[in-house]
Amino acid sequence: MTIGVGHERAALIQERTLDSLYIQPLLRILGAQNPDTPFNANATTINGVFDTSSGTPLQLVIDMKTDGNATYPHVAAALEPLRQKGYLTTFQNGTLVASAITVVGTGNTPLDKVKSQSPRDLFFDAPLTGLDDDPSTTYDPTLSPMASTDYEVAIGWSGIGNISDTQLANLTRFIEDAHSRDIKARFWDTPAWPIQARNNVWEVLVNNGADWLNADDLTAASSF
Repeated sequence: MTIGVGHERAALIQERTLDSLYIQPLLRILGAQNPDTPFNANATTINGVFDTSSGTPLQLVIDMKTDGNATYPHVAAALEPLRQKGYLTTFQNGTLVASAITVVGTGNTPLDKVKSQSPRDLFFDAPLTGLDDDPSTTYDPTLSPMASTDYEVAIGWSGIGNISDTQLANLTRFIEDAHSRDIKARFWDTPAWPIQARNNVWEVLVNNGADWLNADDLTAASSF
């Protein structure tokens, strides 16, 4: 099965697939980072995509927008070329082994299938505002290296004026809850306009320990 990539169904085209846009480019990048040369002959670790931080995994977030149970096995199968090269962070027999890419399923990703996968190399995006809501699930990095929530729903500050004490207390509480479990915190749907408001929100998130910024303007985010 070919896995199309697009935010809306109407945006899908045959050429834009998970394999063509992500898997194959990552294979090329990591192949260049881990060349078969005498200089690399005795390497015991895999270099990641970042030249200046080769031990830092790239986090690949896959948003399953269609039925999760139907989509999951095809996404897992699509990762096989990366899996065969040993490029995927993996959890097996109680041990988490970091590699060049950590894959996290979000959206409609089925939690039960992620939990039952062994070895596990497709992880689950935990609910940042509800890490204690499911007594049958213990969220930690072996299941969920990341926890996310809708910024507008969870916090709601527009970036204009001052953030309220209640909003700031909620933000820090969610982040601290994730960090207490060694999980990274992410807020999506943050304001994008006006620019100053967006930057104000980014500044508050970064200053209070949020680990990931959701950004459409990659140039602005890279220089923030």
